[in-house]
Amino acid sequence: MKNQPDMQPENPRMPLTRKNYIILAIGFAVVLLGFVLMAGGGSHSATEFNYDIFSFRRITLAPILVVGGFVIEIYGILKRY
Repeated sequence: MKNQPDMQPENPRMPLTRKNYIILAIGFAVVLLGFVLMAGGGSHSATEFNYDIFSFRRITLAPILVVGGFVIEIYGILKRY
């Protein structure tokens, strides 16, 4: 039978290691960046429509960053170091 490497974390009482927390922080920053890019100001007047809400940044880039950030969060939680 092959020798199995020890799969125990550094501290048996802590389920996540320092690397996991770093990955979680990066994922949180990506999600936050996505929400900041999605946010925007309204129009200056109630009678005019601001077409900037349909920009590439708000419709495509920001949601991709938010979903990508959540994927990074899931990876950071599930990955064993």
